Amino acid sequence: MPAINQKQVLKQLQKLSPQQIQMIKLLELPTLQLEQRVKQEIEENPVLEEEQQTAEESTEDNGMPKEVSMEEYLKEAETPAYKSYVNNYSRDDKARQVVLFEGMSMHEYLTEQLSYREMPQEQFEIARYIIGNIDDDGYLRLDLQSISDDIAFNYGKEIDIPELEEGLRVVQSLEPPGVGARDIRECLLLQLERRSNLTAAQVLAKRILENCFTEFTKKHFEKIMGRLGISEEQFRAAIEEIQRLSPKPGNLYNEGGNIASPYVIPDFILDERDGELMLRLNSYNVPELKINRKYADMIRQMAHSSGNPSQEDKEALQFVKNKIDSAKWFISAIKQRQDTLMRTMQAIVDYQREYFLDGNESKLKPMILKDIADMTGLDVSTISRVVNSKYVQTGFGIISLKQLFSEAMQTDSGEEVSSYEIKNILSECIDREDKRKPLTDEALMEILNNMGYHIARRTVAKYREMLGIPVARLRKEL
Repeated sequence: MPAINQKQVLKQLQKLSPQQIQMIKLLELPTLQLEQRVKQEIEENPVLEEEQQTAEESTEDNGMPKEVSMEEYLKEAETPAYKSYVNNYSRDDKARQVVLFEGMSMHEYLTEQLSYREMPQEQFEIARYIIGNIDDDGYLRLDLQSISDDIAFNYGKEIDIPELEEGLRVVQSLEPPGVGARDIRECLLLQLERRSNLTAAQVLAKRILENCFTEFTKKHFEKIMGRLGISEEQFRAAIEEIQRLSPKPGNLYNEGGNIASPYVIPDFILDERDGELMLRLNSYNVPELKINRKYADMIRQMAHSSGNPSQEDKEALQFVKNKIDSAKWFISAIKQRQDTLMRTMQAIVDYQREYFLDGNESKLKPMILKDIADMTGLDVSTISRVVNSKYVQTGFGIISLKQLFSEAMQTDSGEEVSSYEIKNILSECIDREDKRKPLTDEALMEILNNMGYHIARRTVAKYREMLGIPVARLRKEL
């Protein structure tokens, strides 16, 4: 049996303080989530409150600033606003409230239409259950057998597949056309079937979708024309009809997006005036914070009260001190967050000055996180947290900070260019190509190599996919 020994071991560990952990978490938050986090902290900590101080309240009768003389906790009780006014505001700025509202969702719209239909109650419930399983694009991704099993498990009702098919037909008859389809082929056919007095091109488009959909998706156009015995002109007219249909009917109601989704709120605002770039933080909706004076007065009274305090008074005093500590830590973390954000973004603006002046992507310099880390003296991981999910509002649109970072490519002359320049050249080459014979990745690689950009075929494929451009075979047109 091994002996049991005790020994002392000296270890050096690196641990983050609570304030550092809080700072790291706050640094990652974009403006909208920071606003929610600040409001949450105000609700959880009674010592914190929003700053609503006026000029009269901040001065004595003789015009001199008020001074609060308190020990340790009370010295910083009236903590100044955490915003850096020099960086964040100009004289023209006015605090404005952003009103967020939410419209009717597609599912609510479908349910409302369903309520106007006359049908048995059981069929209504089936159709409503099917609507609940439709995704935001307007598709029913579950098969009917799975829906039948779900109803049996959740409600103890046995629903036959024919009954579900009848309910699905009701849903597919609602607006927008194509909703409730189980695949894109059915979606397109539903839209064509809604139309009355089909033209010859629309009838042919329906035949193509019904009989040659696989060949159509693979763009085997010659095979389709040979099978259906049609001319190229007839086929082109049918293709134009198919292209007018929507592959995502759910977006027809939401005008291309979900109206209930949150807007992108920029974290920085960059203005250009007479060739000068002026950067500020967008903090309109983030309230200024201070420590509630009532709790400071409470500590003052307890500290100067005579006699031995009771156990309850001691606990109350400790509670208030802890809350004041927490509030000061939070305000300090907010201040440090904003200082770090401004420091990092200013370095990015200085590095990419030519791009920010006119928004020309070809002027974007190759830039990686380490470049900004070296300029600011911050760690690369800190720069990564600042860049993540942050946006800057410029005169040419709202830009994601991640979009500003790119790899460096070297030309024959030894000059380093941004990968955005390579992507722009690829996009231009594909726009100018003969759509009857699209350029392959190999051909695009040769074009770039001839222009002095040494790039491999797999890199061309990677950039093409990043641009959302399909392979040559799927870009083929008549």
